[in-house]
Amino acid sequence: MTVEERRRPAVGAQVRRWRSERGLTLAGVAERSGLNVGYLSQIENDKASPSLACLGAIGEALDVPIAWFFMGEPPAPRVVRAEERPVRAREGMGRIERVDGGDSRDLSIVEGVAPPGGRAGVHAHAGDEHHLILRGRWRMTQGDHVVELGPGDYIRWDGSFPHDAEVIGDAEGHVLIVTLLTTS
Repeated sequence: MTVEERRRPAVGAQVRRWRSERGLTLAGVAERSGLNVGYLSQIENDKASPSLACLGAIGEALDVPIAWFFMGEPPAPRVVRAEERPVRAREGMGRIERVDGGDSRDLSIVEGVAPPGGRAGVHAHAGDEHHLILRGRWRMTQGDHVVELGPGDYIRWDGSFPHDAEVIGDAEGHVLIVTLLTTS
């Protein structure tokens, strides 16, 4: 790769992508940006390297931040099918399913399911823990704080303090738990 090639960002594919996404022709972008149709065509074909001012005009015409022109293709999303979730079950306590598949770098998303009377057991870990009650009624305890929650209710607490969750009532309980993973 030559020095000249390293200095010229290839933004043509992204300019074309956003122009197409917006349903605009080169003439439409030229009219909105004040740039020449031929020059825009050269940019889209990576035969011309636009200045930041030109990219700014194109970005304004397409209603996108110019930073988007420098982004490559996004990585494929990670899909975890319900039947692929890692599951950990404990007698009398219910089960925990890793909704995120267990390979997230920055957070953990699990669904806890427990029978009436089922408990998580007192535990602690680093990071905030966010709970969204999906079904059933739950009693959440941390120190002197005891809160009863039902479907749609949310609670957040510092997971480094010992805490427990128990299903109360006659129905099975479902809770979605999101925990930020910390790095040492």
